Amino acid sequence: MSQSRPRSARPGAGPEVAPGVVRLGDPLVNFYLVDHPDGLTLVDAGLPGQRGRLLDHLAAAGRSPADIRAVLITHAHPDHIGLTAELQQAGAEVWVHEDDRVMLTDGPRKAMRHARSERSPLPYLVRRPAALAAMASMARQGAFTAPPPARARTFGHGARLDGVPGRPLAVALPGHTPGSTGFHFPDQGLFFTGDALVTQEAFTGHTGPCLVCRAFTHDSAAALASLDAIAGLSQDTVLLPGHGQPFDGGPREAVARARSFGVR
Repeated sequence: MSQSRPRSARPGAGPEVAPGVVRLGDPLVNFYLVDHPDGLTLVDAGLPGQRGRLLDHLAAAGRSPADIRAVLITHAHPDHIGLTAELQQAGAEVWVHEDDRVMLTDGPRKAMRHARSERSPLPYLVRRPAALAAMASMARQGAFTAPPPARARTFGHGARLDGVPGRPLAVALPGHTPGSTGFHFPDQGLFFTGDALVTQEAFTGHTGPCLVCRAFTHDSAAALASLDAIAGLSQDTVLLPGHGQPFDGGPREAVARARSFGVR
C-alpha cells in the first residue's frame, strides 16, 4: 500500500481517514478532528479561512467548538495555528512543544523569525512558479493575520499528555521547527506527523513521503535525523501528515521514501 484513500463518513461530515478521525482543511493544508470516547481533540488548527469546514462538520455531528477539549499543535507555522485563539476562547486547551511556544504566542507575522529557514523561497518559485498559488491561497485564508492564543500549555520530549482525550504521546521531531512534534495515539494506531514528514510538498511539487523543502525547514540535518523516531513506530501505524494524503504503507516504508527523495 502507499497512500490511503479517505473513507466516507456520516452525512455532512468530512472524510474519515481512520476510525474516529476526520481530515479537515483543503488540498493544501490538513488538520484533524479526533473523536475519542473521552472527548474531541483537534490536531493542528489550520487557517482562519477553513473555519467553516470545522463548524459544518461539528454541526452535522450535533457538536460545537465548545466540545473540543484540546488543540495539539505539531509546530507553530502560520498554516497550522489559525484557529487556536478562537478555539481557546471556546474552552479548548492549546498544547505546543516548549521550543515552539514563543513562535505560537507571538503570532503568525513573527513566527518565522524564531526559526529561520535554511534557504530563501525565491529559487523554488523560479523553478516552480505554481508554488506561488499555494502561498497566495494561504494568505487569502488569513495565514498571516490570525490572532495568537493568549496562552499555551507546553510539554517536552516524550511527554504523555494525560489531560488530552486518548492520552497521546508527544514525540519530538525537531528540524522543520525546533519544537516540531508528532502525536502518537498507539491504541488507535495513529501518528500525526505534522510537517516532519509530509506526502505532498507544494514548493517541489512532489507527491509521496518526503521532508518539506529547505525554504520552510529550520534545520534539515535535524529533520533527517528525526525520521528515525517515525521509522521505529509499529508498522501498522497510519501516518497522518500536515500536507497530503494519509500513508498506511508502514512507517519504515514512508521513511525510506523520504530519505530516498532527500533534502531539496
